[in-house]
Amino acid sequence: MTAFDLVRFDDWTNPVPPADREVASLLPDDDEGRPPILFVPGLGHGAWAFAENWLPHTAGRGFPAHALSPRPGGDLRAQVHDVVQTAASLPRQAVLIGHGVGALVVARALGRYPARAAVLVAPVLGGWSALGSALRANPAGTLPALVGGRFRLSARQLFNSGLPAEQAAEYLSRLDPKPRAELLRRTTPPRPVGAPPVLVVGSPDDRVVTRKALDHAAAAYAGAPLMFPGMGHDVMLEDSWAEPIDAILDWLAKQTK
Repeated sequence: MTAFDLVRFDDWTNPVPPADREVASLLPDDDEGRPPILFVPGLGHGAWAFAENWLPHTAGRGFPAHALSPRPGGDLRAQVHDVVQTAASLPRQAVLIGHGVGALVVARALGRYPARAAVLVAPVLGGWSALGSALRANPAGTLPALVGGRFRLSARQLFNSGLPAEQAAEYLSRLDPKPRAELLRRTTPPRPVGAPPVLVVGSPDDRVVTRKALDHAAAAYAGAPLMFPGMGHDVMLEDSWAEPIDAILDWLAKQTK
C-alpha cells in the first residue's frame, strides 16, 4: 500500500458523486449480537440475486442480512465507495460477501473497511482468464463487449443444466441489460485492513471462473477454496443454493465467536 492509497488522493480531487443506494435487508427474529452480513452482487446482478434465497436463509440462521445493488452506471471506484459507506452505516462491524465481480468490489473494499470477515464467492478478479472463460462459454454475448458493445450473459455461463429452463430464463430477464464489462479488466486488490479471515468459495464446474483462478484467489489469502461440484457460477440461484450458504455461515460462526 502506497502513501497515495492511504490518503486516497482520487477521493479528494474527484470524489464519488452521491447516489441513492438500494439495500435489501432482513433481520433475524432474535438479535444475538452476530455481525451483520453485507452481500455484494456480481456483473449484471442486483440485490434480488441474494434476496431470492440467501438473504432469508441468512436471517433465519441468526445473522442480520443485507444486500446492496450496484449504482446504475457506477464504475469500480463508485461500487467500492458504496460498499464501504453501506458497511460503515451498519450498527456492528460487518462481514462482506461478494459474488463474481462483486468479489472484486469486496476485495478492494477490504483495503478501506476493517471487515469482521470476508467471503469471495466465485470471484471474478479480472484479466484474460475471466475474458477467456466468457469467450469460451458465450462468444456471441462477449465479443461485442470487447469493442464497446453490450455484454450479454447466458444461462450456460451462469447455471448448471439442472436448473429448470423457465427458471433460468426468469433470472436472465432480471439482469442489467448493460453491465459494466470493463470491470472484467485486471486490477490488483490492496492488502485487507486488519487482516480479516477471508474464505474463497466456488465450483470446479463454473464456466466463468476456472479452478485455477479459484486456487489463485484463495492462495492470495493464504487458504484453499471451498468447492461445490456440480454447481454453476450463480451458486446462490441454483437448486442446491442452501449448501454453499450453510457452509459459509458455519465458517462465519466459527470465525466470529
